[in-house]
Amino acid sequence: MADTILRGEKITRAFQQGKTETKVLDGIDIHLYEKDFTVIMGPSGAGKSTLLYALSGMDRITGGHVFYRDKKLTGLSEKQMAKLRAEEFGFVFQQIHLVSNLTLLENVLVAGYVSKKDSTEKVRERAANLLRQMDVEEAKDRLPSQVSGGEAQRAAIARAMIGKPGLLFADEPTGALNQANTREVLDLLTDLNRKGQSILMVTHDLRAAARGNRILYLEDGKVCDELVLEPYNEMEEKQRERDVSGWLSGLRW
Repeated sequence: MADTILRGEKITRAFQQGKTETKVLDGIDIHLYEKDFTVIMGPSGAGKSTLLYALSGMDRITGGHVFYRDKKLTGLSEKQMAKLRAEEFGFVFQQIHLVSNLTLLENVLVAGYVSKKDSTEKVRERAANLLRQMDVEEAKDRLPSQVSGGEAQRAAIARAMIGKPGLLFADEPTGALNQANTREVLDLLTDLNRKGQSILMVTHDLRAAARGNRILYLEDGKVCDELVLEPYNEMEEKQRERDVSGWLSGLRW
């Protein structure tokens, strides 16, 4: 069994509207493991993104505790939590959120400077290497509006990786992309995981989910099932997608 990188104990997230309380997350226990590619699936409104934000500290939970490498996150101040996110977490979203008046390279560099892990020279070297790895080196001096959605998302992955995160959070990273760009982004995430990057991804896309080696199914604010797979192998992709589809069908997805 791999080491636990992040765990949640009895995580609850409730919203109050008048006298009515709605629990979006209802006492979830969850473990994420080093070097795993963990996927969260479930029907619309199940709380998938809420769970990702709760585990990453982007949203405050109303009950339970979250631990990152045995460091208790619950109760940290906003400043402490922001520092931890900058140093230990990377984020990729469906809406890419690149700064519009900065080039792709500048977007990555700014994130690297914020993490404060390396010297300016090393940050610039790592940014150039990441953009090359993400196959957007030729577009590095362009603004986000001057590149395709796929190029922008690949630059966003480079930005997420610049601080050498222990855990990469991805919330529907292919949700706004066409089929070709979706595959390119999934291939990049798969390659990062093969090199040891721990990933937690929320998705509604079966093909994206099949890239994970562990899929958690969330419904009504609870984790109600789990599928464990071998590491992704493109030679067995179709069978893998059939296996995931059959499992989801059994859950009436």
